[in-house]
Amino acid sequence: QVELVEYGGGLVQAGGSLRLSCRTSGGTFSRYGMSWFRQAPGKEREFVAHISLSGNPLYSDSVKGRFTISSNNVQNTMWLQMTSLQPEDTAVYYCASRKAWGNYYLTKLYDLWGQGTQVTVSG
Repeated sequence: QVELVEYGGGLVQAGGSLRLSCRTSGGTFSRYGMSWFRQAPGKEREFVAHISLSGNPLYSDSVKGRFTISSNNVQNTMWLQMTSLQPEDTAVYYCASRKAWGNYYLTKLYDLWGQGTQVTVSG
């Protein structure tokens, strides 16, 4: 059984940094790529960043220049380095495995999700 296991959330002050990890247990990275999403209280889950199997990154406008997505296909691990964090970045962050081609920011294109990790940024 393939699972996505996330690590690294926590509480940080505004302007600080955190690094999230996502390990694929029992399988390998999807050939369609992997992504990070986040969901704040009362809001819909939103796209944060995507990385293709070849390592090409894509970011939402809200995190571009502050967050960096990376991966190691041999270790089946993906990371999200978050810098210059702001209170509006507070959310539960999820890693996800994509199941088909299409718009990478659509949650319906992902069939495997991690359990989520809380990131809280205090102002």
